[in-house]
Amino acid sequence: MKRAGTLPRLALGLVLLASCATPRGAPGAVADVKPGERPPIESDEAGLWMAMDRVEASLKTSGHLVTDSALNAYVRGVVCRLAGAHCGDVRVYVVQTPHFNASMAPNGMMQVWTGLLLRADNEAQLAYVLGHEIGHYLRRHSVQLFRDLRAKADASLFFSVLTAAAGVGFVGPLAQLAMLSSVFAFSRDNEREADDVGFELMVRAGYEPHEAPKIWEALLKERAAVKDAEPLVFFATHPSTDERVATLKGLADKAAAAGGADVGRERYLAAMLPFRATMLRDELRLRRPAATQLVLDRLLAAGAAPGEVHFFQGELHRLRGEAGDDQKAIAAYEKAATAAGAPAETQRNLGLVLMKTGDRTRARAAFARYLERRPDAQDREIIRDYLKRLE
Repeated sequence: MKRAGTLPRLALGLVLLASCATPRGAPGAVADVKPGERPPIESDEAGLWMAMDRVEASLKTSGHLVTDSALNAYVRGVVCRLAGAHCGDVRVYVVQTPHFNASMAPNGMMQVWTGLLLRADNEAQLAYVLGHEIGHYLRRHSVQLFRDLRAKADASLFFSVLTAAAGVGFVGPLAQLAMLSSVFAFSRDNEREADDVGFELMVRAGYEPHEAPKIWEALLKERAAVKDAEPLVFFATHPSTDERVATLKGLADKAAAAGGADVGRERYLAAMLPFRATMLRDELRLRRPAATQLVLDRLLAAGAAPGEVHFFQGELHRLRGEAGDDQKAIAAYEKAATAAGAPAETQRNLGLVLMKTGDRTRARAAFARYLERRPDAQDREIIRDYLKRLE
């Protein structure tokens, strides 16, 4: 995974996720965008598209994109399976940031954040979230929002958000969203509409419908775990409630007979495992141990490369540094060392914690095992110095 910078810690897509209070088919609704359609140059919608074209150009040079061709091809494949005839109108960008989010702009620019890729259990769950964003695009919710703002408030506010966002790849501080919260308070109906469209696209594509509510349930648990800390970015513009989960469960029960049963777990793991360690390191930098613990629990339950998950469990304890965390970190590293997928750094970090606790003999053994596995490690001289001091 290529990375050339760090996004602001409090970052989110703003107007890409925008919606208004007009349900599908009701008075004031905008007709679905057609494949290949572009708005007339003199229209207000064309102004939105041009603004988003500038944002997209900024995103391309932001240094925050994951450039791996295989991962991008995989995510785009899921998008095209959902979007059908609209596939050629969508440009997919995988953005490296640990927050859970995806967004869809009116001009066809889709962002998929790595925090979402880390948290989805399988392809069906990813497909539901992406289908939800495609629903915003198909129903042209952004232009509905703009017209509603023009009627209710100051349309220049909409463009000021676009202008501010253009400088940082269409992400901005969460505080800015708080200022706009009253403007976006009417978005629930279009969120429900995007839920409906996303669910329809998911079922039509043959995915297991019961996976749709599962990712919301997991995210709700994570939000609860954060408590008074920073709110999860996705919930800033996507109101997710028990009602939403219950609705999706009901839809899934009705659609199970007509829908497919494709979960896509193995495909998803094959695509994500090469990048999971980088995603988890980014996750740890958020310093939200309760939420990160839930992520690790889900990954461990999934069973793929458990050694890697146990290693990051050890990292969580080591970096948190609360009472008893040293022993918890040691236990996690030792579990990692006996499981598949553990990185060589497991032994090095085990040695560091053992050395900190005064267990010189076991620390030496761990450092020695690290150098056996990584004789060309960049920090080998530092580790050799530790070994000498531990003699």
